[in-house]
Amino acid sequence: MTQTVQLTAADGTTFPAYVAQPTGTPKGAIVVLQEIFGVNAHIRAVADGYAAAGYLAVAPATFTRVKSGAGLGVELGYGDADRTEGFGYKGAVEALPAPGVLQDIQASIDYAAQTSGGKVGVVGYCWGGLLTWRAACLLTGLSAAVPYYGGGMTGPAEAARQPTVPVLAHFGELDTHILLATVLAFKAAQPKVRVETYDANHGFNCDHRGAYNAAAAQLARQRTLAFFASHLS
Repeated sequence: MTQTVQLTAADGTTFPAYVAQPTGTPKGAIVVLQEIFGVNAHIRAVADGYAAAGYLAVAPATFTRVKSGAGLGVELGYGDADRTEGFGYKGAVEALPAPGVLQDIQASIDYAAQTSGGKVGVVGYCWGGLLTWRAACLLTGLSAAVPYYGGGMTGPAEAARQPTVPVLAHFGELDTHILLATVLAFKAAQPKVRVETYDANHGFNCDHRGAYNAAAAQLARQRTLAFFASHLS
């Protein structure tokens, strides 16, 4: 079962989230953080996939503070115009005074914990991967975090953060947005973080993009599900 719910952050801001319920009692919960393209068909499918694996999945619309709308708000495709629009929203969210959108992610974590009655993990893709990393370092109520090709998280400022929960990070070795040299530097700076790389490009998990790599996506999913199983059970 899926539904859209309205959540409220600590500062009173309300925002929608897509929720996918598993069959039977959840074995935990996973907050799914969007790319710059919104809680679109791909992100909803990702959430559905985690629900099929037995988890309550919650995908908050993290652009709501800068662009609200009907339903889940922003929903973009993967063309050049969509990418430009998405980058604009991302820039506006990143420019918000701290803690900005992290308040919405915290509210999503709290909702996931209360609704599932279990432990909570977080997973995110591209910009959502960066937010996942920040959540692992700055937010409460998490038991594990899995960023996929988190844009910006391998830079010095982000690599200097310290996660408070176990982290598994996925990167593409052919990614021209996140150079492998920076991934290796991040790995050296974060010896407790499990870093996995793939013979793939940026966005390799998304089957709506030309960069989709089925083998890499399948292996990363297997590793992610095993990681969550070990930390959310």
